[in-house]
Amino acid sequence: MTRRDDSGTDDPGRDGSHPDDFEYVDWDAIDERGGGPSTTRLAAAAVSGLYALALAYDVLLARGGPTFSVVVDGTAHVWDVTAVDWLFLATLLALSFSLVPLARDRRLTAYYWRRFRRHTPAVLSLWYLLAVFLVGTVGTLVVDPPTLNVAAAYQPPVYLSVDAAVPNECVGPVVDGRCRGTWRYPLGTTGGGKDLWALAVFGMRLSMQVGLIATLISITIATAVGTTAAYAGGWIDEALMRAVDVQQTFPTFFLFLFLAYLYGGGLFALIVIFGVTGWGGIARVIRSEALQRREQAYVEAARSAGASGRYVVRRHIVPNVSSSIITAATLHIPYLVLSEAALSFIGVGDVTLPSWGQTIAAGRGDLGTAWWVSTVPGVFLFATILAFNFLGDALRDALDPRQEVDR
Repeated sequence: MTRRDDSGTDDPGRDGSHPDDFEYVDWDAIDERGGGPSTTRLAAAAVSGLYALALAYDVLLARGGPTFSVVVDGTAHVWDVTAVDWLFLATLLALSFSLVPLARDRRLTAYYWRRFRRHTPAVLSLWYLLAVFLVGTVGTLVVDPPTLNVAAAYQPPVYLSVDAAVPNECVGPVVDGRCRGTWRYPLGTTGGGKDLWALAVFGMRLSMQVGLIATLISITIATAVGTTAAYAGGWIDEALMRAVDVQQTFPTFFLFLFLAYLYGGGLFALIVIFGVTGWGGIARVIRSEALQRREQAYVEAARSAGASGRYVVRRHIVPNVSSSIITAATLHIPYLVLSEAALSFIGVGDVTLPSWGQTIAAGRGDLGTAWWVSTVPGVFLFATILAFNFLGDALRDALDPRQEVDR
């Protein structure tokens, strides 16, 4: 083993081990764990308490949902907090605290980053997805929701032009009988005069909400089922895997259609259905990985020391299958984004919310004259799904310890 000396340098042990080896132990970090609750746990408890108080105020007192106003250029933009917004906030908080261990271990973070940045498409995808996330979450607070404006229908994107007879009334300049795009509508407008930039921004928020919230629900259930089945074995493993078989054959699409017919196809219902019915395949992957970890020496040592099964699963098995969990989550998000777009395309999603699939469907009959109506949201949808797939493949290579180590 190795020990970090007082100077902060990594001192290899007598056996020639390196700080990147599994045998390396940061004794200072271990010593700090014995002094009561960690700062991270205290911060998580405080934030969770504030979140619970705010949610209780919304449910018990505000009832109609609190509203917040953001003033930009003298215009007030009102944000009405919904149930989906509360779920989204809880998801972001959970993701933030899950990244704390990686942020605290800078050496490990640098190691993973070196492996990840080898994949140039994945690095570009990461920056693109961060931009989509920020624009979709912050941009909706300052961008006006898309509204009907028939007079501004079929405006072309900026720097492009279309025959002046196509728009109802050209907002930009008309040159040689062609209507040119203007920065007032940088991505053009739909047949109803809705700003495609606003539709794209609100579509980003919807896609991030569906993808992140439903994936967190599915990953939580899948991790609990997969690790419990692998560690317990016997009839518990058999029962849980048969439940997975039933779940994987469950017709999620028809369930949503049935609920949409009875209660309306709201976004909250869509997210919950996706979350509680999409964990079967992920649970199998986690179980397969956890079966290998169950036989490792550190698990046997924990058992011999008298650790409970719950403790072993939480502190030893789950952290050591985290690479499979992260990869599965990253590859599950694009499936959910595409599923939501498909439902919106056929008109069974929440028609009150701007969606990329809904906008693509609205412009499919105008491809000959106003091709940008379907093309712009289609490009965003395609790029987002491709970016998540690139990111998932790169994370799998970077986090998998069986991959080739740094040269």
